[in-house]
Amino acid sequence: MDSHPPFPIVGIDVSKATRAVCYQVQEQVKHLEVRNDKGGFQQLVQACGAHCRFVMEATGTYNLALAYYLHEQGGQVAVLNPLVIKRFIQMHLSKGKSDRKDAQWLLRYGQQQPLKVWQPDETVLVECRQLEQSTEQLLKQKRMVSNALEALQRQPVISKLALKRLQQTLKTLTTQVDAVEAELLLLLEQRFASEMTLLCSIPGIGRKTAGMLLLFAGGFTRLDNYRQLIAMAGLSPREHTSGTRIRGKVRITKMGGALIRGKLFRCSFSAKKTNAACAALFDRLVANGKNKKLALNAVCNKLLKQAFAIVKSGIPYQADFCSKLVLTA
Repeated sequence: MDSHPPFPIVGIDVSKATRAVCYQVQEQVKHLEVRNDKGGFQQLVQACGAHCRFVMEATGTYNLALAYYLHEQGGQVAVLNPLVIKRFIQMHLSKGKSDRKDAQWLLRYGQQQPLKVWQPDETVLVECRQLEQSTEQLLKQKRMVSNALEALQRQPVISKLALKRLQQTLKTLTTQVDAVEAELLLLLEQRFASEMTLLCSIPGIGRKTAGMLLLFAGGFTRLDNYRQLIAMAGLSPREHTSGTRIRGKVRITKMGGALIRGKLFRCSFSAKKTNAACAALFDRLVANGKNKKLALNAVCNKLLKQAFAIVKSGIPYQADFCSKLVLTA
């Protein structure tokens, strides 16, 4: 992160149709509203210049097109977690809310706080994430049709035509899910051939989970330690205490990474039997009175530590070696 940004700061509040822009010329704060299209992006660059540091919130698909455009024009882009800027605004006791005010707060944040420069993902990773999203949408549709089919079959009177159509739809969705998953895994294996082999050497992690983990972590290239990976997956423990007051039990944060967390949890059932380090951890926690779900979450953490150590070292799973490397990561 840069503590003293070399470029002028531009705050951009992102919405579906427009962009509220706030920038500074000498001591004067200026505002601009542009459309959410290429013409609007060009208008923004003409007004502010390309060589600026543009600060915006992460808003899914709404901010990506602009971020890519500004990056291509030679600008630096900082994409913030919306919660970060929300807390910054609250800290300054701001009253009222509008797109113009939000853009100005983004400008102030960029002027006062260190920023991490955003970098676009590789094209193949973007395509893989789109395939992953398509798979999840198809699975949701498949579950809906499966539930509708089950409900129909419980009726005292069943339409043969309705039954046939639902069965055909379920079969089609199943075929589509299998095809998209196969295409996704093929792309990941082409991009991360050696990493896939390394991860599949870990007892408890299969081919699909290895691919999804590499996609989730971006190939582990931007991670400095395993704690970052665990935090991304929402598996970090969270404790609520204040003085002598204890608010419930220690639980995982569940902040982000829901898909990979679910896959790892399913892997943990196999890992606690076949992975020596995971089995020892699970048995120790259960013997100490911890419930099995908490112990399985700990196994998920252990799998992530092993995955990070193995990918970074380039050495396949070895029970004794892996445990030592994780401790020094």
